[in-house]
Amino acid sequence: MPNPPPLPPPDGLPPLRDVIARLSLRAKRSFGQNFLLDLNLTQRIAASAGELRGFNVIEIGPGPGGLTRALLMQGAERVIAIERDFRCIDAINEISAAYDGRVKIIEADALKINLADICTVPRKIVANLPYNVATPLLITWLKNLREIDGMTLMFQREVADRLTAKPRTKAYGRLSVMCQWLCYVRQEFHIAKEAFTPPPKVTSTVVTLTPRPEPIAPATWDSLEKVTAAAFNQRRKMLRVSLKAFNFDFKALEIDETSRAEELSVEQFCALARSL
Repeated sequence: MPNPPPLPPPDGLPPLRDVIARLSLRAKRSFGQNFLLDLNLTQRIAASAGELRGFNVIEIGPGPGGLTRALLMQGAERVIAIERDFRCIDAINEISAAYDGRVKIIEADALKINLADICTVPRKIVANLPYNVATPLLITWLKNLREIDGMTLMFQREVADRLTAKPRTKAYGRLSVMCQWLCYVRQEFHIAKEAFTPPPKVTSTVVTLTPRPEPIAPATWDSLEKVTAAAFNQRRKMLRVSLKAFNFDFKALEIDETSRAEELSVEQFCALARSL
């Protein structure tokens, strides 16, 4: 028997493949674009973000709008879509018209956006991040975490593993410490490369970062960044070597100077940072 025709999208808008064909939205490598066209997957991402009713939701790189539609179906009060590719503007405007203007599109580089300038609180960030700017964007948001209620983001799996890594593992590093210091970090699910158009070379992972009420231990961003950078830049060396320039009193801090960076907990790195 022939396969039954695909069901129409639940929001009544055209299938994403039709939108891409009509508007000639071929993915561009220069923008780091890999379009996710399966609305079941985009709805799963939106659901992973938790309650969206009453929230302004910031999306980076909406492309043809698959995740944008899912966020609106999930109940987002408003979606602020930041897109550098002018070719995608018409697709997002069509979605906005179908949802009573609940989408605001900003044609800009997300790295240059101040969240407070584009929408009011409460706000969440939900995005299929372009791989080439995912980590810089995350660092920027972590530095301004008081402005954000939650983040559900897609990374390449290797980066996601670093965000959630525990001490004494190969993936544990600076990014692990900085994220876990400020957030509860949870991997939601993996997405195979074949789900994207065009397929990337890696598997992707959806990660939710929920800001902690207070950092896991007292420290300042600058001091913790300095200590973790020095320690993990020479991660195979003992701390007494990699952190020699800081003249730490390891005994007073109750930290073994013969340990290596990957053996320290987030709390121990914070103790080192405070001693600066």
